Amino acid sequence: MGRDPSSATLEVKIHPSRDDAAVHHGQGSSPPIPPRHIQRTSPAGFSSSSSNASPRNRDDREFSLFRRWIPWLVPCFVVANVVLFIITMYVNDCPKHLFRGSCVASFLGRFSFQPLKENPLLGPSSYTLEKMGALVVDRVIHGEAWRLLSCMWLHGGVVHILANMLSLVFIGIRLEQEFGFVRIGFLYVISGFGGSLLSALFIQSGISVGASGALFGLLGGMLSEILMNWTIYANKVAALLTLIVITLINLAVGILPHVDNFAHIGGFLSGFFLGFVFLIRPQFKWIVQRNSPSAPSSLKNRHKPYQYILWIISFLLLTSGYIIGLIFLLRGVNLNDHCSWCRYLSCVPTSLWRCDAKQVYCETSQIGNRLNITCLSNGRSELVDMPNVGFPSPLELCSQLCR
Repeated sequence: MGRDPSSATLEVKIHPSRDDAAVHHGQGSSPPIPPRHIQRTSPAGFSSSSSNASPRNRDDREFSLFRRWIPWLVPCFVVANVVLFIITMYVNDCPKHLFRGSCVASFLGRFSFQPLKENPLLGPSSYTLEKMGALVVDRVIHGEAWRLLSCMWLHGGVVHILANMLSLVFIGIRLEQEFGFVRIGFLYVISGFGGSLLSALFIQSGISVGASGALFGLLGGMLSEILMNWTIYANKVAALLTLIVITLINLAVGILPHVDNFAHIGGFLSGFFLGFVFLIRPQFKWIVQRNSPSAPSSLKNRHKPYQYILWIISFLLLTSGYIIGLIFLLRGVNLNDHCSWCRYLSCVPTSLWRCDAKQVYCETSQIGNRLNITCLSNGRSELVDMPNVGFPSPLELCSQLCR
């Protein structure tokens, strides 16, 4: 998710596509192996064979541990994001307006991009994104809570959408194959909502768009799934460490300026708790017992006690967190006022950059002998006489509108 690609508070949630299939679940079905052995694959792609079956099982036929699903929902999510970006560019129609600079790739006509100094991601203006449903905290407080969900389907530019959609393809398709479209669909959407909610509680200026909160939710769900279904997978420690390292690298990118790390953190935490709820698996011995008629019926419980405990705790924490967060947001609470160091989770100032740099951009158009100026960060506009000696310049008027 990005924060206002054309205003002072530009924040872009870029989710690098380094999260490849090497950290996802194994295929869940065992290749042809001797009947006595059952293949178990870890989420990191490592596998080992188990010989837990008794001699009575030697004549049993092979069976798959889990059902394999045909992924279709994640590709639909990708198509929906791309289509909405095209529609956003059509609505933006850069050549129709006068900007400080020329449109980028003007040969694309109304699909051309805003000037790079306004939007370096090759995309529309923030004013257009706001009209399309970007997250604007002030508007959410005044009744437009739907923006917490709509913003995750919009993107600030070509660079932004490419990074997020590649990550979604690498992560989402593999997870949908393992757990089906219902679980992964809910995990994706609810995690995206959680990322938007935490972002709105800490970053209340500018606008926010992007799917990175939902993508971090998929990472969080993968981590909790390993912990929840610990008895099923082999090479557990290697899989766990691999996923943790990848997650930490992605979160470290969030401390750079113009990157909304609060949305990353909110999405990851939401996905982590949701993984305990949606991605629970039966214990391994129960699967063997169910699929091998000759196996002794020694287990009656589908899940281990710790799985039920994690399910209940995660559900309660997630539900209460969302309710409290929404109450704070609708009351206009800024969590930075209660946590002085939290701002460093999203941006760490250095000698190379500042985290509070503010620039303003306006759209101007001439109507007769009057000038219409619109602030691109908040949509405020004013119609004034053409500037003469002694009158404020368009830049000064722009700064006043964007305050």
